Amino acid sequence: MDTPKIFESEYRFCLILWEHEPVNSTELVRLCRDRLGWSKATTYTVIRRLAERGVVKNESAVVTSLVSKEEAQTAEIDELVERTFQGSLPAFVAAFARREKLSEADAAALQRLIESHGEAKK
Repeated sequence: MDTPKIFESEYRFCLILWEHEPVNSTELVRLCRDRLGWSKATTYTVIRRLAERGVVKNESAVVTSLVSKEEAQTAEIDELVERTFQGSLPAFVAAFARREKLSEADAAALQRLIESHGEAKK
């Protein structure tokens, strides 16, 4: 199953939800007002839209996520790589490395990731 699209403002909402879930919808309204400056109506509209797309569940005024933070981040990166780099992960990493100097620790972590991915495919 594909991860449903989560737009920027919805993602900011989800960050709050992931931090506090399961959370009562009244408390979620308060958190969104305090952190995002949203009205009660805006928060309930976002909850409804995300529920319709299968991102969250709202049962008995308790909101929980159906999509994890990791799933949302992976879907966003997949979309970015596909749209901007024609699906080429090496082109994405090369573009990132040109902009940001990789520390030795980051380079070593990437090398371990590449090696473990190769081992997993064997």
